[in-house]
Amino acid sequence: QAQCICAVSAEADVVQSDSLCKKSKLICSRITELLRNRILTADKQRTQGDEMSSKKVDLLDVFHIQRAEKYDATHLDEILEELRQTRELCIKLDDIIENSPDGIYITDGDATAIRINKAFARISGLDITKMIGRNHRDLEKEKMIVKSSALMVVEQRKPVTIIHEYIPSNKKALVTSNPVFDEDGNMSIIVSNIRDLTELLELRTQLEQQAKKVREYERQLEAIKKQIVNADDLIIEDKKSLLLISMAGRVTQVDSTVLLTGETGVGKEVYAKYIHRQSPRKNKPFIVVNCGAIPANLVESELFGYEGGSFTGALREGKIGLLEAADTGTLFLDEVGELPPDTQVKLLRVLQEKSIQRIGGVKQRPVDVRIISATNRDLLRMVKENKFREDLYYRLCIVPIHIPPLRERKDDIIPLINHFLDLNNKKYSTNKSMSGMGYQVLFNYSWPGNVRELRSMIERIVVMTDHDVIMTEDIPIYKEVVLDTGGITEKFQLADVIEKIEYNYIVDACKKFNSARKAAKYLGMPITTFVRKRKEYTVKYSTEKVKDSRAFSL
Repeated sequence: QAQCICAVSAEADVVQSDSLCKKSKLICSRITELLRNRILTADKQRTQGDEMSSKKVDLLDVFHIQRAEKYDATHLDEILEELRQTRELCIKLDDIIENSPDGIYITDGDATAIRINKAFARISGLDITKMIGRNHRDLEKEKMIVKSSALMVVEQRKPVTIIHEYIPSNKKALVTSNPVFDEDGNMSIIVSNIRDLTELLELRTQLEQQAKKVREYERQLEAIKKQIVNADDLIIEDKKSLLLISMAGRVTQVDSTVLLTGETGVGKEVYAKYIHRQSPRKNKPFIVVNCGAIPANLVESELFGYEGGSFTGALREGKIGLLEAADTGTLFLDEVGELPPDTQVKLLRVLQEKSIQRIGGVKQRPVDVRIISATNRDLLRMVKENKFREDLYYRLCIVPIHIPPLRERKDDIIPLINHFLDLNNKKYSTNKSMSGMGYQVLFNYSWPGNVRELRSMIERIVVMTDHDVIMTEDIPIYKEVVLDTGGITEKFQLADVIEKIEYNYIVDACKKFNSARKAAKYLGMPITTFVRKRKEYTVKYSTEKVKDSRAFSL
C-alpha cells in the first residue's frame, strides 16, 4: 500500500510540474483521487483477509495509472498543437495590423495603449515608442494628443467618431474608436481606426475646381447657343458642334483667312456665313463662289473681271470681278481645291498685295476683302503631288477649322430633323410629325451625305407621306439602318442579339490583347468558354474565320 501511494504521489508530482494547462492538472488530480479511494478499499479488504480481492485491486490500480498516463500525454499533444496554431494566427493578425494603410491604435478598457501600427506614426507624426503602455489621460495632459476618442469611448461605452488634427504632421484624420466587450460585459479593449483626410480633402478641392471649370464651360456653351439662336441655318446641339462654333467665334473679329474642311454636305457654307454675320463686315457683301462649278477657262474672268474688248465675246464696257464685288465684305471660295494653277498664282497675289488686275487691264485696283475658303479634299496631299500651290495653301490656312461628319455629332440629328420638318411643313402647308421609331431609324443612320442628305430626306418624306405621323416604313432608308445591338437589324431574336453582342466584344478583346487568356480575363469569362464561343460565333457571324486559339498566346 505504501508503495502504491508513493507511486501515485510521485506520478501526480510529475504531472503537476510538467503540465502546461489547468485542464491537464485537473485531470491528474481526479485520477489521483480515484486511485487513492481504490487503494483504501483494497486496504480494508486485505484487513478482512481477502487476499484475492487485494491482488485484483493491485492489478486494477496499475491499469488505471497506465491509462491516465496515456490519456494525459495525448491530450497534452492536442493542447500544444492548438497553441502552435494560435501563435501562427497571432503572427498573421499582427502582419495585417502593421500593413494596414490606415492607422490602428489599440488600448485596453481603460484607454492605456497596448498596440500601435506604423501607419499611425506616418499619419500623426508622433513617436509611438513613447506612447505604448501609457494612458490617454496622461497623453492629453502632456499635449501629445489634443482629444482622445478612446477616453470618450470609456465614458460613453459606445463607438465614437471624431476629426482629429495632428500638430506634428499637420494632417487631419477621421478617427473611429470601437469598444470590445467580454462575456461579462466588461470593456476589454478599444480599437481605433485613423484615416488620413488630407489627401481626400485635396482631392475634393481638385474636384471642386474641375466642377467650376465645367460650369464655366457650360456657361460659355449656353452663351454661344444664345448667340446663334437667331441663325436660321445653324442648328447646333452636339458638344462637338458647340466647340466648333466657339472656335469660329474667335476669328469673327479678325480678318485672318479661314480654311473650312470636311466631307461634302457637312455645312461648310453655313459656318462661313456664321463667321461673316458675327464679324464687323456683317452688313457688307457675302459672295459665294463655287470654284468647281465654273469652267476652268472662265474662273479667272469671274474672279478678277475684265476690261472691255479684252477677248472675243467680252462686253464692251467690261465686267467687274467677284473679288471687286466683295470689296469691304467676305468672299467664300467653296471647293477651292478645284482652282486652276494659273488662277492660284493670281489669287496668291491678291492675298499678298490686297489688289487685283482685271484681264486685259494694266491698272492695279485695291480691294479690301476677307477670304474664307472650303474644301472636301486633302489639300496637303495635293501640295505634295504638286496639284496645289504650297504658298497659297499656307496663305489660305491661317485658321483651319475641320467640321466633323454628321455621324460623329449625333446630338445634332434630332434638332435638325425637327428644324427641317418645320421648314417643309411651312413650305407645303402640311402638319407632319415624326414617330418615335422614325426618330430612332434616322438617328442610327450613318448619313454619308451628311446634313445635305438629311435635309433632302426630310423633304422627300414630307412630300411623299399621305398621313401626318411619319412611321418607320415611310422612311426610304429604314431597311438599311442598323440599330445599336451590335449589328442586328430591326427583325431579330433576342438570343441572336445577345450572341452578336458577345461576338463583337470577343473580337474586340482579341484585337486588343492578342492573347486568348488575357482577353478572357478582361471579359470575365473562363478560358474554355471564351475559346468555345469565339469558334462558334465566328462560324455563325463572320465571313472570315477568327484565328484559331493557338494563334493567341495563353
